[in-house]
Amino acid sequence: MKNIAITKDLQSKMTPSGVLQDLLEGNKRFVNGSSEGADNAALVNQTTTGQFPKAVVLSCIDSRVPVETVLDQAIGDIFVARVAGNFENTDILGSLEYSCNVAGSKLILVLGHESCGAVKAACDGVELGNITAMLDNIMPAVRKSADEVEGEANSSNKAFVAKTVENNVKLTMDRIRKKSPILEEMEAHGEIAIVGGVYSLHTGKVEML
Repeated sequence: MKNIAITKDLQSKMTPSGVLQDLLEGNKRFVNGSSEGADNAALVNQTTTGQFPKAVVLSCIDSRVPVETVLDQAIGDIFVARVAGNFENTDILGSLEYSCNVAGSKLILVLGHESCGAVKAACDGVELGNITAMLDNIMPAVRKSADEVEGEANSSNKAFVAKTVENNVKLTMDRIRKKSPILEEMEAHGEIAIVGGVYSLHTGKVEML
């Protein structure tokens, strides 16, 4: 059972590769039904005066992908930024920069998921209120997939949706580097890593891209 929160000293000794391995081991525990328990009262008490998360995860808002649960992480372990379609924007980029450059996190994980509703809506060109502008962020992935997958370029084509989910993660990672010189430089110096994965609704497993 986890009952000791991450300290600044412990965080400083972590490496991007080590943190990624830790998250993947947590996901393996989740899949196997052997998730560690947590003494939440102890962790709440220890993190009242500060936090030193090891990673930040950019995830979709999907209720079937509770990030801390599927990665078997506890209070104080990770930052989580969530938006439908797990894309970046100015606010998300600022949050990622804070997580890594200010608060010391070692890893950015862009986490897409199987059968993403936002991705399906983008594939179908859905237009509705503010959702229209939101889906514009996913359209580059839709267009890329249209050149790579045979068959209908809409949500009826499961292969097309799956490829778009993957492309959306990859393009989001690329744009994070392009739009944030801070994060790009930190990654170039080995201070952080920017990685991507896709969560399977069927198995609960995170597959790295």
